[in-house]
Amino acid sequence: MAQINDLQLKQLIEAAIFVQSKAVTISALRETVLADYSVSRERIKAVIDELTIEYQERGVQLVKVAGGYRFQTRDSLSVPLQSLWQEQAPRYSRATLETLAVIAYQQPVTRGEIEAVRGVAVSSQIIKNLADRGWIKAIGHKEVPGRPELYATTSEFLSYFGLDALRDLPPLTDAESLQAVFSGLKSVPEPDVSIEH
Repeated sequence: MAQINDLQLKQLIEAAIFVQSKAVTISALRETVLADYSVSRERIKAVIDELTIEYQERGVQLVKVAGGYRFQTRDSLSVPLQSLWQEQAPRYSRATLETLAVIAYQQPVTRGEIEAVRGVAVSSQIIKNLADRGWIKAIGHKEVPGRPELYATTSEFLSYFGLDALRDLPPLTDAESLQAVFSGLKSVPEPDVSIEH
């Protein structure tokens, strides 16, 4: 395998993370752009740590999300930068956000379990929208009569909300922290369908 000096390694890792639209793991770096080089995980991690420090005070930062690394703008710059986006952020109903929160905190969870927590029926369209967005997926079936699907969040969910792992979700007792997680999403009123008894 070929050797690579520290400067070249740093430049290659920086460029590889920069061009990706999603978080890049150390394993992915080793299997792609660094496949022809003899570079240990520790050396890659050291370079990423060095880049993270270098970008700490810049408008763009290197952050760890969804088990990988990506460049993103500083949170404090989001308001002034909004004018650069032509599209408005999608609006999500309260029912959609509640369903997503139940899945995130209770996973793996069935649709019936989501309905029990929320106290209302969960529309198939809500589940479809969350799955189409890539935030949830069916990961199997619960071994009970009817074998309902079990839903869990995805790495795309973690990446979108800037979380490295589920343990980074705010505690449920802290309503402000929970609101902060979903602050990038706008809620629109949507009538809930009550469960018939």
